Amino acid sequence: MSNVPGTPQKTLFVTRPTLPPLAELIPLLEKIWANRILTNEGPFHQQFETALAEYLGVPYVTLVTNATLGLMVALRQLGISGEVITTPFSFVATAHSVLWSGATPVFSDIDPVTLNLDPSQIERHITPKTTAILAVHCYGQPCDVEAIETIARSHGLKVLYDAAHAFGVRYKGQSLLNYGDLSVLSFHATKMFNTFEGGAIISSTRETKLVLDRLCNYGIVDEVTVQETGLNAKMSEFNAALGLLQLQHVGEALDRRRKVDALYHELLADVPGVRCVQPPPTEQANHNYYAFPILIEAEFPLSRDALYNKLREHGIYARRYFHPLISQFPMYRDMPSAAAERLPVATSVASRILCLPMFPDLLPEEQAAVVSVLKESLTARCHEA
Repeated sequence: MSNVPGTPQKTLFVTRPTLPPLAELIPLLEKIWANRILTNEGPFHQQFETALAEYLGVPYVTLVTNATLGLMVALRQLGISGEVITTPFSFVATAHSVLWSGATPVFSDIDPVTLNLDPSQIERHITPKTTAILAVHCYGQPCDVEAIETIARSHGLKVLYDAAHAFGVRYKGQSLLNYGDLSVLSFHATKMFNTFEGGAIISSTRETKLVLDRLCNYGIVDEVTVQETGLNAKMSEFNAALGLLQLQHVGEALDRRRKVDALYHELLADVPGVRCVQPPPTEQANHNYYAFPILIEAEFPLSRDALYNKLREHGIYARRYFHPLISQFPMYRDMPSAAAERLPVATSVASRILCLPMFPDLLPEEQAAVVSVLKESLTARCHEA
């Protein structure tokens, strides 16, 4: 137990899954037990797809077991092969889905402000083998979708967005998920909206949705017809029922996240050497407050890793999302595009990024305790001076 003033008396993890009241889930489970429909696009699956499309403001939703399978199915539906330009600054599933699909990820550097793919760097990686751009709305912050679309059109490329962080984000008056050929959401337990495990593929036409649905169910058309080489990527009835219930509470959770975000900005305003990554929301783009990433700059007295370890000593488990870069893992590091000198911004950001605890029921005193550890480092420097 730490004796530092303001330090939380319990372990603080970077996130805490948001769950609905258990009593509200029981009646839905009773319906599943009564009808014995557990999977294969049962009633809750169909209801959740409809409700989710309406809530998000998108044409069509295909529910999946998880976002990684969603990316794999999306790549298959788009007919992707050859090379796919993507970001090294993401969770490893982004690039893994490309490898699993038989294509080759080509890493391109990120923008120093948004931490998303830098459009100015994309074209230098395009070759006759390039078939797609797989971009990530990192921390839910929109990519430069117009610039990416322009590049893709001029080179005849598909655009797939890993929107794992971008649930509910709107851009220029519509869902951010409507941009690109397809977008894939994650409903993992750590996300702003969760179904324990799960995800969704967003598409724009009924025909595309039907193909995606088949690909998620082995390619089966009917009892005697298999049309595509599909996977078993269907969402279960349990996860779909939970998702329906979560939708009823997501507005409240978002309001709480907004307050947590605002207090962090207030508490960190006078801490030199700490840059809050997310800009304030605007009329053009809102936030879902999925995470609270900060960058540790040169004037801060501790390195990012030293601060990370100091927080852990006080029971605060911040995370270095994303360190190391995907490009540094063994299956990627020998690729020409993975060289650190070709990814200077991503390499620098990965050494300085830190995500602080962020979840709806994070208490103000817990946030103050987190920030007090950062400020303690400044006090120590002053004493040394």
